[in-house]
Amino acid sequence: MKCSLDCERDLHRQGFPRVVGIDEAGRGPLAGPVVAAGVVLPEGFHHDELDDSKKLTASRRASLYAELTDRADIQWAVAVVEAEEVDRLNILKATHVAMRRALAGLVPDPDHALIDGLPVLPFPIPQTALVGGDGLSFSIAAASVIAKVTRDRIMVAMDVRYPGYEFAQHKGYGTALHLAKLRAHGPCAIHRRSFSPVRQAVLPLV
Repeated sequence: MKCSLDCERDLHRQGFPRVVGIDEAGRGPLAGPVVAAGVVLPEGFHHDELDDSKKLTASRRASLYAELTDRADIQWAVAVVEAEEVDRLNILKATHVAMRRALAGLVPDPDHALIDGLPVLPFPIPQTALVGGDGLSFSIAAASVIAKVTRDRIMVAMDVRYPGYEFAQHKGYGTALHLAKLRAHGPCAIHRRSFSPVRQAVLPLV
């Protein structure tokens, strides 16, 4: 099943004119923030190439990001929850905080949210949770692209700030390269101390 506006149109018919798609990037990595985005698309929106960001190349995501964020008729917002807050809250709660903050960045307020995955509780507005929603809903797919590109760019910047970890290559995910660098150098300030591979790294904070 391809991405479409079918879910959004169903909600419009139910009396929810402003529907926001919400998705996140960065739940799994050992380092860096979790990022959420919210996107409200115009009625009649269609795009032949917009899809779940995980199915797209980095160059295609970057092109779509520029296209989506440059359009005056597309409303969007992002929220970043840093590693320290991830550790304090746990990754699930931090992800939900990021989603609520992304929603709060949209003015005027949307009427209903389409959220990728499972329900977010509590949530300020009515929601519909869609497992695999980033491959079904254009709004969620757009949010997935914006969240992913935003987070990847943060991690490229962190590669400069914390040389030696190769963050630009693995974006903080637990790849063999990242684990080797973590063992060699110990955790740095953006590592998630609550994640087991980081806890097991015994060298002091860089």
